[in-house]
Amino acid sequence: MRARVAEAWVEAPLQRFVDDARVQFALLLHPSGQVLGQFGFTRAVDVMAACALGAAIHASAGELGKELDGHPFRELYHAGRDRQVFIAEAPTARGALVLLTAFDAESSLGLVQVYFRELRDALRDAAPPPVESGPALDVNFEQDLNRSLAVLFGRAQSPAPGDAGAPRPPA
Repeated sequence: MRARVAEAWVEAPLQRFVDDARVQFALLLHPSGQVLGQFGFTRAVDVMAACALGAAIHASAGELGKELDGHPFRELYHAGRDRQVFIAEAPTARGALVLLTAFDAESSLGLVQVYFRELRDALRDAAPPPVESGPALDVNFEQDLNRSLAVLFGRAQSPAPGDAGAPRPPA
């Protein structure tokens, strides 16, 4: 199964992470919840729910870390009965991105962390320079969200960066 992306520059690093870390699900998103890439999901509604949840967890953990330790928590881990979840932040020229990934006994936390560091470095190197854009939630937010989801699930082709109708980079 191939990773699906809304922006081409995240495809190779995300696919390499998925292949090497042997994860079942992966989401790469902006802290606002805008999805940039996904692997393992079959329904758009699941991607939207996971992005909202991932963005909320990341924001809450950041604030909790500031209160407790003076700086935001940047990596979180939860071991469930059947699956484990890892959430971490990857800084890029376009701003911070959040990786939310789930894995089972075929992988391990250590393996996921090692390949996350490689993903973080690859994203930092691949990120195009920031582009001036309007507010994160402007009048086209819903249209942009639907276009990104259509691209992720193969119902539309990804426009080239800078083309009219291309998903705007996170602010």
